[in-house]
Amino acid sequence: MKPSRTWACWITGACLAGLAACSTAPTAAGCAAEDISAEQLVGTWRVTWAGQSMPWTLLLRPHPEHEGSLRGTLMQNPQHFAVAADIEEGEFTMEESHDGQRIAATWLGKLQAGSCGQIITGERQEGSAGQAPQRFEMRSDRLR
Repeated sequence: MKPSRTWACWITGACLAGLAACSTAPTAAGCAAEDISAEQLVGTWRVTWAGQSMPWTLLLRPHPEHEGSLRGTLMQNPQHFAVAADIEEGEFTMEESHDGQRIAATWLGKLQAGSCGQIITGERQEGSAGQAPQRFEMRSDRLR
């Protein structure tokens, strides 16, 4: 049995309407870099930076003492480092501590345009004087 011409026209019309809607749909609400909040960065991230052969895992969660901030752990077995982070108008900052008291490195980054807060790139600066900053990239596990 051959499909009717009317049925084929209806399917073609529906497909074209769907494609047109996709091309004119606005970006998701709250996806502009300046609209991303700390809560949207909660989760697991894959982190790479210059000079590191293996990726690190970063786990971010809401900071229990500072509303709108994050706290977490940067991990690559057997190493586990405490971190505290903030996001403000698309600017990401994170402090890394190896002993839980002193800052060992500072991370300054930006949300990548169009990533809806799922990719952050920037520079990691170790606390040691004279160290060159290292480029980093963070990708949310939600991106996969």
